[in-house]
Amino acid sequence: MGSRLKTRKVRCPICGKKALWEGNPFRPFCSERCKLIDLGSWLKEDYRLTTGPEGVEELHFPEEEKKE
Repeated sequence: MGSRLKTRKVRCPICGKKALWEGNPFRPFCSERCKLIDLGSWLKEDYRLTTGPEGVEELHFPEEEKKE
């Protein structure tokens, strides 16, 4: 089983190229280039995590309530 993990390959989420999982410093990406492309997409807000109104809670700070 241990040798199977060392040869396990996964598809890069950016380019689709197969890359080794074990020993890959860029996983789940195949290269630093794909890793940086993904980071750029997050920074440009191409990817978003959405939360419905029921998922957002107001923050209550007891210290501030006592001051009022």
